[in-house]
Amino acid sequence: MPYAVFAVYLLTLVGITIYTAKRSRNSSDFILGGKQISGVSLALSERATGESAWLLLGLTGEAYLLGLQTFWIALGCVVGIIFIWFVMGERLQMERERTGALTISSLLSKKFPGSEKVIGTLSASIIVFFFLFYVEAQFYGGGKVLYDTFGLNPLWGVVAGSLIVVLYCMIGGFITVVFTDVFQAILMIITLILLPVILMYIAASKDIHLAQAIMKAGTEFSSLTAGKEGMAGFLLALSGMSWALGYTGQPQLLTRMMAIRDKKEVTAAKWVAAGWTVLAYGGALMIGLLGYAFAQNGVLPAQSLAKLSDTKANGCELILPVLINFFVTPVVGGVLLCGAISAMMSTASSEIIVSSSSVTEDIYGAFSKKQMTPKQSLRFNRWVTLAFGLAAFIMALTVKDSVYGLVSYAWSGIGSSFGPALLLLLYWKKFSRAGVIASLISGTAGTIIWKTWLVGPSGGISERLASFVFAFLMAVLFSYLFPEKSEAPAEARPYFI
Repeated sequence: MPYAVFAVYLLTLVGITIYTAKRSRNSSDFILGGKQISGVSLALSERATGESAWLLLGLTGEAYLLGLQTFWIALGCVVGIIFIWFVMGERLQMERERTGALTISSLLSKKFPGSEKVIGTLSASIIVFFFLFYVEAQFYGGGKVLYDTFGLNPLWGVVAGSLIVVLYCMIGGFITVVFTDVFQAILMIITLILLPVILMYIAASKDIHLAQAIMKAGTEFSSLTAGKEGMAGFLLALSGMSWALGYTGQPQLLTRMMAIRDKKEVTAAKWVAAGWTVLAYGGALMIGLLGYAFAQNGVLPAQSLAKLSDTKANGCELILPVLINFFVTPVVGGVLLCGAISAMMSTASSEIIVSSSSVTEDIYGAFSKKQMTPKQSLRFNRWVTLAFGLAAFIMALTVKDSVYGLVSYAWSGIGSSFGPALLLLLYWKKFSRAGVIASLISGTAGTIIWKTWLVGPSGGISERLASFVFAFLMAVLFSYLFPEKSEAPAEARPYFI
């Protein structure tokens, strides 16, 4: 029966793709939707994009493995999402209107005429580099779900998920991605609300008490700071909260705000995004913790426990599909598992579009002297989309890290490179092109160095926090060292402080 539900899900995606593909008539439509999409739809698309396989597999797995300390990660994400929608959303929409930028990279470069090639090429290269890891994580996560659900070989699971996503991105572009995201956001929130309710009912019927199970697990699991005190406990909480910083620089999320038609629609969109987020993160934490309670009370079979304890395959990230397969009827289980697969597809599709548009707009567009017709531009975007998707697919075949680990790395690199630059661009009138370049380079370098060589002996400070702070300081320093020769007229920068 789950096969039938999954088949209906895929047919729905095909139907949405066919229906919306005709609306992408030129490069602007393919990259940013051409103002054809409502604010609420863009909010749901942003949430489906933002909460990838990392939420339904990664965060639920972390809660199952680590316990209450995962609360700080969830809180950091909720704070970050609310910040970008309530603080940055309207300003990004206004900047897009003023500059005509189609990507975050072009938004940065168009603020400093004459630097389009340098800023565009550098920012696009950073996006492509880190998004390869991000999309790799989504393809790998989709393969995990298909493997545990249907017994499908993980390799073929990755092939199936990757092929579907790349094809509908290539055919329909941004408009198709947004409409499939809306459908997938609904499936995801159904999974994250309905599954915890089902599990709590089952726990009550089996006389399993979640609070008791958590307390019996020991201080490391039942404490918000994993039993650490003083500075060590503070750093653990700060590391989890540092996920909030990355949201300020994620192009796949911020482009949704740029695509909103007017300021009025931003208001409705931000409340939809906030409500969805609170429900989703609360549900993800509950799934992981309830899964632990079932495991400790001997409810789950030995085969499932063996999967969950497989550290080489990051088995804890299978807690959601394991619970669905064991406790839920086939039809409902198929719907819930489609929600998990939707998390992978919605994020991967958005990141593929952002990456391909960065190449076509910010690299090719900056250097090419030949003007393409709308049809040629659309065709070129589609081929670049296919090439990027295939590259991420090849990487997913040899993945060694967990979904959580891959997303954390990519999140840090993108967020630290673009977050300081965008915040300073929107809120500081003395920000210069040297500051933009410093932010991009130091955010990227800081993430790679910290993750590769310093994350072990760093005392619990994550690469997300360290690289963001480093990039922010460098952006401010270089803006003072190399200021702009003349500031833009006040009327051109209406809301800077």
